[in-house]
Amino acid sequence: MKSLVLIVHASLQQDLADSLRGLVSGFTFSHVEGHGRHTEQDPVLSARDKVVGFIPRVRVDILLDDTEVQTVIEHIRQISGIRDHGIYWVNDVLDHGRM
Repeated sequence: MKSLVLIVHASLQQDLADSLRGLVSGFTFSHVEGHGRHTEQDPVLSARDKVVGFIPRVRVDILLDDTEVQTVIEHIRQISGIRDHGIYWVNDVLDHGRM
């Protein structure tokens, strides 16, 4: 089992959610803010975002079987506007369940 974590610009949340609904069994969105070295060059940022220095982003957490990870990543890369506006990482999940 793997945990796929994405951080994308908040403006992409709806498109990402629509795309993921038919692809995975579930996902979680968390609203976060961040700052990185590409902040100043980001064309989707408002003047406010550039002045404040923190960019509204969405963190997406998805639990996947090991065999699904690359398929989901490739699918997400095809979403319009997401290229160069997000990062991801994959972690091993040692245990999971419901409380």
